[in-house]
Formats: sequence, C-alpha cells, structure tokens
Amino acid sequence: MSAFVGKYADELIKTAKYIATPGKGILAADESTGTIGKRLSSIGVDNNEPNRQSLRELLFTAPGALSSLSGVILFEETLYQKATSGKPFVDVLTENGVIPGIKVDKGTVEIAGTNGETTTQGFDSLGARCAQYYKAGARFAKWRAVLKIGATVEPTELAIQQNAQGLARYAIICQENGLVPIVEPEVLTDGDHGIEKCAAVTEKVLAAVYKALNDHHVLLEGTLLKPNMVTPGSDSPKVGAEVIAEYTVTALRRTVPPAVPGIVFLSGGQSEEEATLNLNAMNKLQVLKPWTLSFSFGRALQQSTLKTWGGKRENVGKAQEAFLARCKANSEATLGKYTGAGGGSTAGGLASESLFVKGYKY
Repeated sequence: MSAFVGKYADELIKTAKYIATPGKGILAADESTGTIGKRLSSIGVDNNEPNRQSLRELLFTAPGALSSLSGVILFEETLYQKATSGKPFVDVLTENGVIPGIKVDKGTVEIAGTNGETTTQGFDSLGARCAQYYKAGARFAKWRAVLKIGATVEPTELAIQQNAQGLARYAIICQENGLVPIVEPEVLTDGDHGIEKCAAVTEKVLAAVYKALNDHHVLLEGTLLKPNMVTPGSDSPKVGAEVIAEYTVTALRRTVPPAVPGIVFLSGGQSEEEATLNLNAMNKLQVLKPWTLSFSFGRALQQSTLKTWGGKRENVGKAQEAFLARCKANSEATLGKYTGAGGGSTAGGLASESLFVKGYKY
C-alpha cells in the first residue's frame, strides 16, 4: 500500500497521536438533536437549544474534568455554540488541551433485501463539510457504521463490505481535508449469542475494514479506531471483565495494524462502571499491545451526570463532580490503575445502571 500523503499528513499524525495519549480519552458529546432529546426527556427537561447548550456547558466547564480528556466529539450545532461567558465552546476546549471533533455521518439506512441490516449515509458534500468544520476548529471526525449479529446469517458479507467501504471512503475524504477520521464499525450487542460469536464477527468485520482502508490509501498513522468491546449478547449471561478483556484484545491483535496509534472504545450500552472495569482489565493484560487502549464514551461518561443535574441550576456543581469522577475513573482505566467505585457516593448506584437500548440509534 502507498498511503495518501497530502498537505495535512504531518498534522494528522500529530493529532491522532495526541488524542491517543495514555491517561486521556474522548467524550462523545455528539448526540443528534433527536437523541439528546431522549436524554433530556428522561430527566423531564425540554429539548430546546438553550437546554442543549446548558448540558454541554456543564460538561465542558466541569472543574478538573478536561485534564482526563484529549478530545470531545461535537454535533454540528455544538461546534458553533458558545458558553454563557461568550467564549466559543471550541476555544473552551482547545485552551484546556482538548481537541474538538465533529460527527459527520447522517445516520443509518436499511440495505434493501436484507433482514434490517444498515449502511451509513452522509457522503453528500462530505468534503465541503469537512473543510468547513476544519475552518471552525475541528481536527477530527466520527462516522458510525452499525452491524448486527443475527440468529442465522447476519452480519451478511454484503453488509460487512458496504460498511467497510463506506468507512474507508469517509476516512480518506476526512484526511484530504485535515480531519483525523475515527473509524467506528460497531457490532451491536443485541441478541443471545455468546462471547465467542461476538469475537468471530468482530474479527471478520475489522479485517474487512482494514482491507478497505488499505485499498483507499488511508494513512493509518492519522486515524483512530472506535470498536465495540467483545462481549456476550445482551440476552446472554454476563461474563467477567477479565474474560471480556482477553477476547477483545485478542481480536484487536489479530486485525488492527500497529500503525494505528490508538483504539478508543465505544461503551455500547454497558453501565458506566462496567465499561470502566472492562477497559481497566484490558490495560492490565500482560500481552503486547502496540496501540493505546482508551475510551470514546457517550452514555458511559454522562448518565450519572445527567441524572444528578436534572436540568436544575442548583445541581450543576454536584453534576460536574459526578462527571469529574467518571472522567478520572476512565483515565485511570487507560493506565490499568482503576480500583473501582468511580463516582463515589455522589453517583450512588447510577454508575451501575445498564444503559443498553435495543437497536441503538445515535
């Protein structure tokens, strides 16, 4: 392979390496307007622009929290929003050493002739949008592809190839315009399959994705991978963090080239505490891991914060403490140093609540 080396190559490599700094990770705050509406309605708060801005400001200005983060993924609306002080959110983040990123996909659409399998849309004017986002201060992007494990044939070869090619095409367009692409092929946890099945499918999907990235001349050193952890299906008995760690790291070692600087996991509906414990167990594994293993969590960083806030100004301080606790817990997990009980008594049992949503749409 001859990787595409455009005018942004050095910057892409530097940005990806920085985001993959051990001890830091990514806050995924890129929920679409519809998805954030569901989060807000769960605490009895209206889905309007001021409330969405208030939640994002609570997160971005939490004292001490940003030191555990290297990047934040934003939705387009948030990229252009300002804090109540008048300072753009992009500046709030960059001044604290956090790189702004942007969600660029337009959601999923069903592949005709399949049993509900999907591909991701958003290629219309993608290059122009990436250039615009770069100008606004974004330096990395995210595109989510979704695959499901069915009782018989899913994921089909058609779905795997469609999504792998889509991710690769997105990745090279991002790199042409200065954005580090986060490549996210998510194998959903929905189903009653065992962990062995999830491992086999995850390996097959990742192998196809890296073949496609190679074919599209994507500069791997200027990318990040955002995969699912390898777990049993949501309707199967749970297994311990050490088992998940072993299956996940094995799948990655078999498929992800060492040129990739970092792997930032999605939480996939696990509880906050589960996601942290699993990440910690992976980083404690005594095997060769040529990439940083970190996090790009949305629900698993925000849920207890959201519940603690409840949309009330007087709760902002306590909610920010809950957010800081989750950021610190996951920062420690990237180093294999998490000892449990992140969130302390403030979050109570909130950190252990399952965040699973069937057929989750972002």
